[in-house]
Amino acid sequence: MTIGKVSLLFLVSMIGKSVGFSVGGTFLSAAQKAALEETAAAVATPGKGITACDEGPGTIGARFEAVGIENTEENRRLYRQMLFEAEGCENYLSAAILDPETLYQRSDSGLLFPEVLSKKGIVPGIKPHLKIYTLPGTNGDTVMQGLDSLAVRCKEYYDAGARFAKWRSPLVIDMAKGCPTDLAIRANMHDLARYALICQSEGLMPIVEPDISLSGSHTLEEAVDVNIRVQSELFKAMIDHGVYMAGSTLKPNIVNPGKNCPVNYSVEEIAEANIFVFEQSFPVAMKGCNYLSGGQDLATAAARLSAINQANKKGPWNLSFSWSQALQLPLLDLCKGEDELQLEKMSKLYIEELKIAGASAKGEYKWAKGDGDHVGTKKEALEPVAA
Repeated sequence: MTIGKVSLLFLVSMIGKSVGFSVGGTFLSAAQKAALEETAAAVATPGKGITACDEGPGTIGARFEAVGIENTEENRRLYRQMLFEAEGCENYLSAAILDPETLYQRSDSGLLFPEVLSKKGIVPGIKPHLKIYTLPGTNGDTVMQGLDSLAVRCKEYYDAGARFAKWRSPLVIDMAKGCPTDLAIRANMHDLARYALICQSEGLMPIVEPDISLSGSHTLEEAVDVNIRVQSELFKAMIDHGVYMAGSTLKPNIVNPGKNCPVNYSVEEIAEANIFVFEQSFPVAMKGCNYLSGGQDLATAAARLSAINQANKKGPWNLSFSWSQALQLPLLDLCKGEDELQLEKMSKLYIEELKIAGASAKGEYKWAKGDGDHVGTKKEALEPVAA
């Protein structure tokens, strides 16, 4: 087709040259892409990770009450302040995920918590998803709510100082029930892609969290298959939606056998399984992966992360941590039998834990024998039948 003596193809090529080549996220300006990528790179600082402090008042309240601490807004503020102001925490932390309540709270000195974190070089982020909802037509699979109001809230969170967001989509492996179903995987991964797209349009770098539960009796091999299905669907959905991949981050579960799996696996086998999943699905454009702890204690999570980093001989990604319970539950245990938060003791233990986490993010943590291994559950021996 021609227009006069000038071909349409030539016109299109000239228009493209006039605006310059633009990679991915075509709805974003070059400046927006640069800002998102800068945040992703900061979060992926080698040897540092994320402290996940995004529990809602109900969740953190249950943890408080379990150790005898009253669940008040002031106690929640004091606790988060301790996590953010612990001396030297910036040596091991690149970012912190906040609950909306925490985003708007202030330190004793009057600074908003995002300012406290930013002054330490720690990137503040936000948890924007709402409540979990059972997906009809499945055997208990779920989705997260909150997409309809996300754009407005993202703008408010950005204005309050957040520079990234994190959305969790939980899934459960149950081989007998056929879970997660293909429907649940598609629905959740497309939700994550839409969330990422909305976040980027409002200036927040999205962390996508497909969280496959540790519960169940599935083998490591079955977990590998499911994780590849989930991550492949996620990254395809993100690309289909036009998400700028270099301006996003992954927060997955460590690929593990179910906690009730009867088969034994070494920490090295678990590490190799995780690297295999990434080699099959993880885009090289994304700078980092920050594993959640997902019910693993600190010793187990650190051993597995360190082993994964030691096994990662070819991948270009920064593999680190984004832990909540693994770091925080031991801190709260210090409050048992006390009437108030033991902030000084908690702060000291927190730094010791972060040293372990930081070493594991570099593959330098030396774990004790057996830490990180999966010891298979053994069925009780049957009673002999009387003759």
